[in-house]
Amino acid sequence: MDELADLLTQIRSCTQCAAHFAHPPRPIVQASAPAKLLIIGQAPGFRVQMSGRPFDDPSGVRLRAWLGLSPAQFYNPELVAIAPTGFCYPGRDSRGADLPPRPECAPLWRRKLLSHLRQIRLTVLLGSYAMREDSRANPAAKERAQAKQSPVWGYVQPDKIALPHPSWRNNALLKREPWIEAELLPLLRVQIQSILASEDPGAV
Repeated sequence: MDELADLLTQIRSCTQCAAHFAHPPRPIVQASAPAKLLIIGQAPGFRVQMSGRPFDDPSGVRLRAWLGLSPAQFYNPELVAIAPTGFCYPGRDSRGADLPPRPECAPLWRRKLLSHLRQIRLTVLLGSYAMREDSRANPAAKERAQAKQSPVWGYVQPDKIALPHPSWRNNALLKREPWIEAELLPLLRVQIQSILASEDPGAV
């Protein structure tokens, strides 16, 4: 077994946060060394916890449309790596909203996982938790955010883009910021198709 496969097995069998859950932990991750696109979201939702497949819910349908990817492309680990801020469904609060991602995942697994993903050409940060985690790991991104040199959504760096989470809860935000769907996403789709086509003309 190679090092990345061994690491993925360790991640998927992790029970570090079991005491914090009312359900069995089920870490969900997708990765392969040749992957060119990395998606960092917040944490799996309840439906994904049940199916074991990342973004196997309405948010995933919207995300794939945003990125211009078919399900076959999206779930191909040699094209797309999916590593949420927290690998397990965190449960819900008293109002029925998903709890924040558990903080244990990043120090335990993130650096190890990313060290094996050396072919990534674009990272998509979905939502505030992903952006916050990136700013902790990336001083340049943190400095830009503190200096307010970057918009809340849009390019953080040439190889990273920050998007709202594709949840229905962000419908009001998307209406307030129509440029995201009208201007930003079309450019993003072109960039993604260019990345995939440059590696495998049959991938698009």
